[in-house]
Amino acid sequence: MRVAVLGAGAWGTAIACVLAARHEVALWARDAQQARTLAQTRRNERYLRGIEIPAAVTVTSELGAATAGISLALVATPVAGLRDVLKKLDANTPLVWLCKGFEQGSGALPHQIASEILGDKARYGALSGPSFAEEVARGLPCALTLASRDAEFAREAAAIVHGGRLRVYYSTDLVGVEIGGAVKNVMAIAAGISDGLGLGMNARAALITRGLAEIARLGAALGAQPETLMGLAGAGDLILTATGDLSRNRKVGVELARGKSLNDILKDLGHVAEGVRSAKEVLNLSRKKTIEMPVTQAVNAVLEGKLKPAEAVEQLLARDLKREG
Repeated sequence: MRVAVLGAGAWGTAIACVLAARHEVALWARDAQQARTLAQTRRNERYLRGIEIPAAVTVTSELGAATAGISLALVATPVAGLRDVLKKLDANTPLVWLCKGFEQGSGALPHQIASEILGDKARYGALSGPSFAEEVARGLPCALTLASRDAEFAREAAAIVHGGRLRVYYSTDLVGVEIGGAVKNVMAIAAGISDGLGLGMNARAALITRGLAEIARLGAALGAQPETLMGLAGAGDLILTATGDLSRNRKVGVELARGKSLNDILKDLGHVAEGVRSAKEVLNLSRKKTIEMPVTQAVNAVLEGKLKPAEAVEQLLARDLKREG
């Protein structure tokens, strides 16, 4: 079976490496020079150091060549690049995106972008869950959820990706999977701030739990299923991103707590931290839906420079007594 992975960042490279054991894989890089370097060195040292790209993976910067005769396209660009890639694809191309977050400005989730560009008859979905690219590329066990409103497509696409040490479940709760994947990045920044301030594991656990409550409230308002947000794409991804040392969003929080400027953090990071881009959109959506999301609000205040990290924590602790829920 032929599969195209569109986007040669860390996650795109990792999924291409894993799928090459079972499928014919084309890895598309937007930049021609990057594609030539990957093809020649069989390494992606910028995004995924120390991992060899199997010979079975064809690397190209020609989108048409990458997508010719494929059974599935996996779009591994950041959310900011999703719209541009979808515009270049045939509306009949079956596709799944790996990005998590909201589009800046429009506040759109990936499925809303896809619907706008490809139409509701297109076959598409999202792949999400607790997954650090480096561990997946090394062949360590990983479990994910592939969601599509088209149940048949969800099963078919999951069957293509599933295999080896990559276990894939399928779901029809596309909104729930996307909300879990997007908002957990904001909560991971909060957890990173807590860790950076040295507040301890008790505080981290409290933030993760209250963060999950915020995700659940927003998900419910948008029609997500509760079990999705308690599953791999919700609680699972939140736990990983809020605690793992490989988490870019958590690192942003840690460095903010240490007094580093956001611009310097992002410059040094060298990768996209979707939580930074999505935080404002999550807050705007919560206000639109009249949902209380104090952790999200605190993270935004820190990102915008309105509060110092320690002040944001004190503000959360000073909130009035209330019933848990």
